[in-house]
Amino acid sequence: MLKNLIILLLLPVFLQSNADESSFDVRKHLATVSRYNVAKDISANSFVSSEIPDQCVPLHLNLVARHGTRAPTKKKIRELETLAAHLKVLLRDAKEHKQSLEKIPAWLLGWSSPWKGKLTGGELISEGEDELYHLGIRVGEKFPDLFSEEYHPDVYSIKTTQVPRASASAVAFGMGLFNGRGKLGPGRHRAFAVTSESRASDIVLRFHDCCQSYKAFRKSQEPNVDKLKEPVLDEITRELVRQYGLNFTKQDVSSLWFLCKQEASLLNITNQACSLFSPSEVSLLEWTDDLELFILKGYGDSLNYRMGVPLLEDVVHSMEQAIKAKEEGYARGTYEKARMRFAHAETLLPFSCLIGLFLEEPEFELIQREQSLELPQKPPKSRNWRGSVVAPFAGNNMLVLYSCQLDNSSKYFVQVLHNERPVALPGCNSSSFCPFEVFKERIAAPHLKHDYNMLCNANMQQGQQNSASSKLSRIFSWLFSLKNTGSSAQKVEL
Repeated sequence: MLKNLIILLLLPVFLQSNADESSFDVRKHLATVSRYNVAKDISANSFVSSEIPDQCVPLHLNLVARHGTRAPTKKKIRELETLAAHLKVLLRDAKEHKQSLEKIPAWLLGWSSPWKGKLTGGELISEGEDELYHLGIRVGEKFPDLFSEEYHPDVYSIKTTQVPRASASAVAFGMGLFNGRGKLGPGRHRAFAVTSESRASDIVLRFHDCCQSYKAFRKSQEPNVDKLKEPVLDEITRELVRQYGLNFTKQDVSSLWFLCKQEASLLNITNQACSLFSPSEVSLLEWTDDLELFILKGYGDSLNYRMGVPLLEDVVHSMEQAIKAKEEGYARGTYEKARMRFAHAETLLPFSCLIGLFLEEPEFELIQREQSLELPQKPPKSRNWRGSVVAPFAGNNMLVLYSCQLDNSSKYFVQVLHNERPVALPGCNSSSFCPFEVFKERIAAPHLKHDYNMLCNANMQQGQQNSASSKLSRIFSWLFSLKNTGSSAQKVEL
């Protein structure tokens, strides 16, 4: 009787657990490898309605977007080939020790990387093209007044980094945005300009690449991040060894998690590498990715985002120019109406931090005072900072400047859309429609007081000055020694 009672009591828990597992979609837990439509459930009518007063019209749009879904890089392709080789060794050892292979998933037997033999990597794939193409269409449909004018590169500026997946994303977006507005081919496409700066000096979109202080900081922090991730990897490694009888290493588990993300995101395969991990293990592995993202690219250190001040400055300046054009009555077609930028997670994340996204108001106050934030909480606790939300493939921030005829002192307002959805700004009393002057003074100004060169290259410049002083000192010493040597020689000769 007692046994039956216990079973009846535990049955709802068991059924709920099974229901949770069956409804768990690993594709929503892939951190920054998440596909745009999966991570954000974007559909044809994806825009969330926002409270824009009828007296307001869009004046200018700034877009900062990450490239779309891409193939794994050459480095990661080599990692998967190393994994395939080690899996063969593990299976061979198991056979030699006459272990049963019944527990081992069939796909693992003789598995080889889908990218085996591929000599190049990191390029935008067709799914990524589709993400940006349809984003371009939706942006044009959302803001028809902004994009009603005849195309000119000074009116609709499209900028990108020199990395091919970013420039290809810009082209795909432009094809969607200007779709049907030209005379090229059956699709009535039109040509448009995409410009970029040199990779060596692009401090607006690749500031992380040009910032020596950041490179040194990241190198110093990577071992600490590995230590934070280690307990999770240890725990999951032990479980996989117990479950399948193969001597997996932590590196194997790390590579299998990477394979899971690539298969689920790029190939829509969730019943191979991803099936090795339980939903709770996937959540923990996702958290370790988010932790790394937070520490090395997000709110973990102010340098991570303060080095993005040239981009923030560019955004604010473009809005000021749009206001000037409105105030001074510039003729249509003679001033910029949209500035669209295509770059990387290392660009989008710092910019999101600069404008205070994914924070509560007390946390915003902390970063304004340059104080550190707590790390993202470990599952099952909830957290705002999730890579699948903050920077999925094709993730984006749009800052729309509005001109309003309202009965108050503010005439211009800024609305921020993250992945096309309006978001509350903690720096503007959690409003999603912020007076431009408040945005500029409360959100932007505390960051813009910092100088990029001082943040990023001050130590290097000091080192160069010290080196130059040292060289100068050595030259004077050498000249002085020559003078003394010459005097002594003359004395000897006389």
